[in-house]
Amino acid sequence: MDKGAIQHEMNHALGFIHEQARSDRDRFVKIMWEHIVAGEQGNFGKVNSKNLGLPYDYSSVMHYGAYDFSSTPGKPTIVPVPDPSIPIGQREGLSNLDVAKINKLYKCNCCSSVLPKPKGSFSSINYPSPYPNNSHCLWLIRIRRSKIFLQFEAFDLQRSSDCSSDYIKIYNGNSKNSPVLLDKYCGKGPLPSLVASGSTMLVEFASDESITATGFRASYNRVNCGATFRDSKGVITSPNYPKKYPKNRACFWVITSPAGYKISLKMLSFELEYSDRCIFDYLLIHDGSHPMSPAVGPYCGTEKVADFTSTGNFVLVEFHSDLVWELPGFVMSYTFAR
Repeated sequence: MDKGAIQHEMNHALGFIHEQARSDRDRFVKIMWEHIVAGEQGNFGKVNSKNLGLPYDYSSVMHYGAYDFSSTPGKPTIVPVPDPSIPIGQREGLSNLDVAKINKLYKCNCCSSVLPKPKGSFSSINYPSPYPNNSHCLWLIRIRRSKIFLQFEAFDLQRSSDCSSDYIKIYNGNSKNSPVLLDKYCGKGPLPSLVASGSTMLVEFASDESITATGFRASYNRVNCGATFRDSKGVITSPNYPKKYPKNRACFWVITSPAGYKISLKMLSFELEYSDRCIFDYLLIHDGSHPMSPAVGPYCGTEKVADFTSTGNFVLVEFHSDLVWELPGFVMSYTFAR
């Protein structure tokens, strides 16, 4: 069963109705009564609801799909208005407005939210002013069919032993049971960029009752491929290697070594589309974890890629392909060094 289906039923237990049953639903959807299976019309009734003063939510986990209880294949039972192309009926999980409704109904002073767009940004409460004491916030980044590349533009949290007071923690998935991408982190930056292995990432922020700082600002976007590496050695390859890499790809690999260690890269095989100034298919190696960090490259064609050693403990490997050629790509190894 989909996680969203479970959350749908849990929301009923919390007191919520179907979204298309709201008192104001006729402004947002049209019910196609003639297409509903006989005897199921009761599922499409309207309720005299107060709606908590929040907007209608096409993306709510409580919304029926366009073809639910349809008597005829291809004939919708619910049509969004005025734009019938708006998607409805997702069961991926709570929408941002679903979270807001729960917090408002139960009077929760909570700063959590869902970030469903392909790219976006978020920050600690009050940023760039100091964040409040006793905060606990969760941001769930949830996009479709891509990986997530997260980077921090600013970071300043109260420093403490083992970051037991104020901290940020990042999970490679949609819950605190997911693998940890970045364990409790505090103090001042730099904070490494991160690539999730899938289409969800959970960011947790907490502060205690003592002194606060200015907090953080972060942004994310989707990438086609990539990963976050922390092992002391490993291998990075272009997509599908040793087969040809696909067209129109943007890939980011972040390597993070422990404090005091540098990262050494060695190219073992390299063949990309050649172009003057490498403007089509290309590889960049950044001395840092951000796309704006100093870089060597771009590399393309079959030119020799020199061995590379970072000046710090972060490296970002960036690969792009365009819409034309597909070639074998590359394979490189990395190790940590003092």
